[in-house]
Amino acid sequence: MKSALLAISFLAVGCIAEEGINLKQHPNILFLVADDLRPFLGTYKNDQMAITPNLDKLAKKSAQFNAAYAQQALCAPSRNSFLTSRRPDTLKLYDFYSYWRNFAGNFTTLPQYLKSHGYHTVSVGKIFHPGISSNFSDDYPHSWSQKPFHPKSEEFKDAKVCSSLDDEKLHRNIVCPVEISKMPGNTLPDIETAQFAIDFLRQRASSSTGVTTPFFLAVGFHKPHIPLKFPKEFSDLYPIENVTLTKHSERPLGYPTVAWNSWLDLRKREDVNNLHLKFPYEPVPDTFAKRIRQAYFASTSYIDHLVGQLLDELSMSKSMASNTIIVFFGDHGWSLGELGEWAKYSNQEAALRVPLILHIPGITDHTPEQIDAPVELLDIFPTLVEAVGLERMPECPSESRISRQVTFCTEGRSLLKLMRGLEKQSKGETIAAAAFSQYPRPGAKPTLRPNSDEPRLRQIQVMGYSVRVPGFRYTEWVRFNPKVFAANWTAVVDVELYDLLRDPDGVVNRAFDMKFAGVRAKPYAKKILKKVNEWLVCAIYLSSSDTY
Repeated sequence: MKSALLAISFLAVGCIAEEGINLKQHPNILFLVADDLRPFLGTYKNDQMAITPNLDKLAKKSAQFNAAYAQQALCAPSRNSFLTSRRPDTLKLYDFYSYWRNFAGNFTTLPQYLKSHGYHTVSVGKIFHPGISSNFSDDYPHSWSQKPFHPKSEEFKDAKVCSSLDDEKLHRNIVCPVEISKMPGNTLPDIETAQFAIDFLRQRASSSTGVTTPFFLAVGFHKPHIPLKFPKEFSDLYPIENVTLTKHSERPLGYPTVAWNSWLDLRKREDVNNLHLKFPYEPVPDTFAKRIRQAYFASTSYIDHLVGQLLDELSMSKSMASNTIIVFFGDHGWSLGELGEWAKYSNQEAALRVPLILHIPGITDHTPEQIDAPVELLDIFPTLVEAVGLERMPECPSESRISRQVTFCTEGRSLLKLMRGLEKQSKGETIAAAAFSQYPRPGAKPTLRPNSDEPRLRQIQVMGYSVRVPGFRYTEWVRFNPKVFAANWTAVVDVELYDLLRDPDGVVNRAFDMKFAGVRAKPYAKKILKKVNEWLVCAIYLSSSDTY
């Protein structure tokens, strides 16, 4: 039975071996990640887009993945997942409070693997989530050739520096445009991060010692993570009268309570707290919702500006630029009022979908691509390994207990073949992949204590396993035993199925709609139900949880 299910999983995900791309031996890698960033870049052509000329320019010489998804909409689990190419269940990490090397397995990270093959690996800003989940060291010295750099101004990230429309005092707000000259040190963390990375590139380009060691320069930007603190001039790009609201800004009738994130982190901010919103469902007033959205877009343009400075510095050395792979992505998304939610902490499309742009010199320069097949952030590790000409990563065993015994393997896949258009069926159709994500809850309803947005491991009682296929998202919320890391697939708390082809915002839950039951369904519904069931089998198998 297991072998049959495993065969289905490999069929659905489309894992096929392929020789590596021939590039210059061991190119450099510029690895750029932004916190809480949705694909609201100009190049993604959404209804409302941030103004991002620098990232748009990068996309024109890159592969742009239009359906890239995080494996969990929370910083530490997502980052540890894409840096090890393991799913949160394999890492046994759903919060911030365990280090995988001590708690799950001594898994090799992307920078660690490159370091072991002669790369000089550098961490700048937020790459690993700081704290317990990276051993209070950003996994240094395992992953990095030198001590990771963190901006000094990070210590003021939650300081009362935000002006208010209502008084002359400074506050700890969610919406926080600032004057740089009035900030501690006359700077902001992401400005310091960008400058450190620029200085590194400048030093490499001007080195008189003829440095030939390739580098892996990982640069992590904090914005647009809340608080939305950014240089105030970026607000001018988005006059408040031009800022639109999401079409569906309230919780849909019948929306599963277990699926709801109650944006508790947002409620702690002074400006939101002053709205006195009733927990957990009262919506944010439209006037303030526009201000949050304006600040999010402005923060995104701010990051684009810093990325532009970094890319300009890289381009100053033609030899270095022509031998440097660039990858840019977000660690997960962030709801901007869709269905009444204002955070990550969910299996919603808005919380999981991210931008992913990959530039490979000599490959994507003249043939940029738009790729619509679902992909996962844990695919980045095997993709980069293959792209630099190293031996392809082996696939991890499908069962979590065995997978944890293997230090170097991937639970994703290399995307190079997908980029080159080789993942084709005999009829010329692209093989549809699936993206798997998950989110934990302490119970079936939103709660303040325990925090239903960010439950601790011991508090988890329900796990939502979600699978995204072209046009559809299916999620099962099932009982979960945190002591043995096991999902009980027979104890279903709730089910979600969204027809995103006809309902792109995921407003109407079709899980209990007879049109999708198969027997009386329209032909397309019969077909998709069969696909959803197949991919759900995949989700169960690729999940590291074992039924108990």
